[in-house]
Amino acid sequence: MLTGKQRSYLKAKANSLEPIFQIGKNGITDNFIKQVDEALEARELVKIKILQNIDLDAKEVASELARLLDAEYVQSIGSKLVLYRESKENKKIQLP
Repeated sequence: MLTGKQRSYLKAKANSLEPIFQIGKNGITDNFIKQVDEALEARELVKIKILQNIDLDAKEVASELARLLDAEYVQSIGSKLVLYRESKENKKIQLP
C-alpha cells in the first residue's frame, strides 16, 4: 500500500511518461495482462491509455489491472491511468 507521499512522488514521475499501452474494444485480454506484467517488471511505472471506443471507466480498469497484476493504482486522469509495482530484479525507483 502506497502512502500519500509515495503516491505524490509517483504521480510526479508519471507526468512526463507517454502511454506505452492502449486498451481498446478487446478490453483486458490475457496477452495484454502478460505484456503489462513484463513492462511493470522492466519499468516499475507504466501509463496506459483507454481508447474512446470502449465503455469502461479509467478507475474501474485501473483497479482491475492492479488486482490482476498485484500492482498499485497511482492515478487516472481522463482516459489515462498509471500503475506501479516494485520490480524484483530491476529496481529503478526509490520511493520516499
